[in-house]
Amino acid sequence: MTVTRRLFLRTLAGGSAAALVAGGAGAAQAYRFGVTRHARTLPGLRAPLRAAFLTDLHYGLFIGAGSVAAWVDATNDLRPDLVLLGGDQLDARMDDLPGPLLRELGRLRAPLGVLGVWGNHDYGSFGRYGGRQYGAPRADWAAKRAELTAAFAGAGVTILRDEGRAVRDDLWVGGTDDLWFGKPDVMAALAGAGDRATLLVTHNPDLLPDLPRPAGLVLCGHTHGGQVRLPLIGAPVVPSAFGQRYAMGWVQGQHATPAYVSRGLGLSGLPVRNMCEPEITLLQLSPALS
Repeated sequence: MTVTRRLFLRTLAGGSAAALVAGGAGAAQAYRFGVTRHARTLPGLRAPLRAAFLTDLHYGLFIGAGSVAAWVDATNDLRPDLVLLGGDQLDARMDDLPGPLLRELGRLRAPLGVLGVWGNHDYGSFGRYGGRQYGAPRADWAAKRAELTAAFAGAGVTILRDEGRAVRDDLWVGGTDDLWFGKPDVMAALAGAGDRATLLVTHNPDLLPDLPRPAGLVLCGHTHGGQVRLPLIGAPVVPSAFGQRYAMGWVQGQHATPAYVSRGLGLSGLPVRNMCEPEITLLQLSPALS
């Protein structure tokens, strides 16, 4: 039998799967997290690099400062050279600055810095669009985005929006705007990279088929791995135009560009997960063999 999204949701609403996902098991899985470790070569690197990737924190609706503190502690314990944030740091209306979140992110320690991008839920928090946790859209959303960008910088987090930085003589980190509510410009994000190794951070993996040029490695979030996965069928619902193609893990974009899609750390829609543990991703990157 073909399992369609409609059939899955009908079954989930009325059967034992609902008890699993909406009950204690799904809630317990939602707030447990682990570290996934990946070793790869990165063309252009001249020395090894340890990069920690955290994405989809979703601070505000279901996630508080306590969860963020645990993620920061675990990340610092990994002793990364570089920390990257993949977007959707925020998930609530931001009339006031998110002081508790900024204080926790300010504790991240990495000698090459902490850099990130914005995601679609960040734009809801700016007021670009409305919703239950965002209230009505606001005309000054762009000013709110600028205010929050400055506040993150004050906490030691550089937000890249279609721009990049040389964080080491042999490494360029680029970051794009969000695919849904911005106008991501990969060429601008990687301009200036030269012959350095390149890491590109973009929130939504649906950008991957349209990459205008290759990158050494692309890091994405957004999908949460589907957040709820079931045996045999995987994730019945993935917020992607490509279904499960970019739901999670190692995938490939245009120009045979390698990419990693993280399951993320926070929660969206409902405070449950199933068979989809939140993750901090540790990338142990080394120079390519000559």
